[in-house]
Amino acid sequence: MTIDINDLSLKELKDLQSQVAKAISSFEDRKRKEAIAELEEIARAKGFSLADLTGVSVSRKRSPAVAKYANPADASDTWSGRGRKPRWFNDALAAGKSPEDLSL
Repeated sequence: MTIDINDLSLKELKDLQSQVAKAISSFEDRKRKEAIAELEEIARAKGFSLADLTGVSVSRKRSPAVAKYANPADASDTWSGRGRKPRWFNDALAAGKSPEDLSL
């Protein structure tokens, strides 16, 4: 397939550029997956997993933290007790409330 790029408009050239970038990315992803599959096969044949050999552990996904405290002015505004305290929580503590008063 031969394309004379001198006859293409600017829009056609940009479309072609986009298509080429996608094709390159797709090609690299495909080759990377093939290489990983080959390495996993070799490791499995030797009695290991690829993660054992590379020292990369499989990350586990955490579930979202359960809400423990609710804003007295808006019950839909909650906080799990992790991370930075929300302003409404600090304001309630300054007003004399205890964390137990704000708990769900």
